[in-house]
Amino acid sequence: MDFFPAFLICLLTFPVFGDNTSGRSRSCADIRHFYSGKGFSLNGVPDSEISGEHLRICPQGYTCCTSKMEEQLSNQGRWEVEELAREAGQALLSSLQSQYRSFDGYFLELLNHTESSALQSLRGAGGNAYAQNAHLVQGLFAELRRYYRGSGVNLEEALNEFWAQLLERMLKASNPQRGSGDDFLECAGKQAEVLRPFGDVPRELKAKVTRAFVVARSFSVGLLVSSDVVRKVSQVPLSPECARAIMRLSYCPHCRGLGGVKPCTRYCRNVMKGCLANQADLDPEWANLADAMVQVTERFRGSVGVESCILSLPLRLSEAVSSMRENADSFRRKVLQACGGPSEAATGSSEAEETKKAEKALADEQTIAVGGLEKLVLDVSGKLKDLQHYWVQLPNALCNDKVTAGDDSCWNGMSRARYLPEVMGDGLASQINNPEVDIDITKPDMTIRQQIMQLKITTNRLRNAFDGNDVDFQDTSDDASGSGSGMRADDLCPQHPCVSITRADHPQIHASPVENKAPQGSGSQSRPCTSLLLLSLVVLLLRR
Repeated sequence: MDFFPAFLICLLTFPVFGDNTSGRSRSCADIRHFYSGKGFSLNGVPDSEISGEHLRICPQGYTCCTSKMEEQLSNQGRWEVEELAREAGQALLSSLQSQYRSFDGYFLELLNHTESSALQSLRGAGGNAYAQNAHLVQGLFAELRRYYRGSGVNLEEALNEFWAQLLERMLKASNPQRGSGDDFLECAGKQAEVLRPFGDVPRELKAKVTRAFVVARSFSVGLLVSSDVVRKVSQVPLSPECARAIMRLSYCPHCRGLGGVKPCTRYCRNVMKGCLANQADLDPEWANLADAMVQVTERFRGSVGVESCILSLPLRLSEAVSSMRENADSFRRKVLQACGGPSEAATGSSEAEETKKAEKALADEQTIAVGGLEKLVLDVSGKLKDLQHYWVQLPNALCNDKVTAGDDSCWNGMSRARYLPEVMGDGLASQINNPEVDIDITKPDMTIRQQIMQLKITTNRLRNAFDGNDVDFQDTSDDASGSGSGMRADDLCPQHPCVSITRADHPQIHASPVENKAPQGSGSQSRPCTSLLLLSLVVLLLRR
């Protein structure tokens, strides 16, 4: 059973009264049984039909409902629909968070593997290479992780600092008997811009690494922001006008003795489109975000994709070191001519040979299969496509043919008859003439408007990331805080089960308890329905 039909099945599968055309006063035994099953007291509930002039929501004919029953059932209906909305949102949220955990875990594992390979190449070279440069490599990868996590790291500056420190270490190692002064090192650094002791590797890596990490971080943030939007929107309460409309749709038939009559399809859709009008306004920007996420996945593909770039780092670093050693004599002579400084020292040929051996071994190791991250990202993008129009599909799907009865002999809000009004469009502006839900279209829900703005901001930044432009995600979420701290996973979901990283290679889930308060008399019968709905929606969301 799909999720959306299950919603109205839960509300409409109650004991059937059936039509009574005899004019005799009908028994209220069925609704008494139904009402008590909801957890309400039977005190004041009539045994047989009474005149309905007191009713304020349901039609004022003969009825088995009192004013108190009408009020309590209206509150009950609103709470049940809000609970279903939270359950539906939680299923969608769980799907998005699962996608985030898969991507985040794989990406961090990829970084760990790459760092280990880079250190292994230095270790294989022996001599001063490992002792002098290992901590520089570790520092570089620490900065890369910090950037991915959303801190205010400038990737270009981090890479420039790495090469500067590496050059300094290698210059000092070439003449360990004499220290190199700050003036000399500063001058040597300026000469390096022209002489390029590490070859073309620094320039090439700056462009490729920046693009790869901008894309990876933007994709991760896109999943986090979409999760945050779902969490907040799912908590938006229904309006009193919506509660009245749900009462007329789901419970008034029982008060009239027509509990077995299904609602008219167009009637049901007008109620749901009115109640979910603000949520439907998310659709354009939600779809744009999904499109931007799918577009960004192109940067994960093939030999120039994110994974290939990251896996190539150890070999490229080794090539840079090898280039420096091969051209060390020439570089030092030119630096000494320009800067003066310590006397030349002979280059150790054995160390250079060991470096070449380590480089060859590393190149052989790079035959490792590439494509795991690309496959994972493509799978995520496929699921995002399936969810692209989630918000506008809700009303029509809730009113599936399984739980409605066309538009002829059906419950139309007043009796069993034909429903004549046309179905309204999607979104708040389209509800100006909704005959079922009284909505002030000049007063949109501000929580949802804020989330629409967050979707716009994130989409624009994803598109910039696709073009290779570094973007600052610090203010993407109104939950983010801290000067220069950027966005973190736990910034975006402080009040729901969320992912936090306690170690770089071990994602963990910390569940925050959410208090759900049901109205008095809600009873226990609704829980099997909500469990069914949650299971159904999970299946629906993950079905491709």
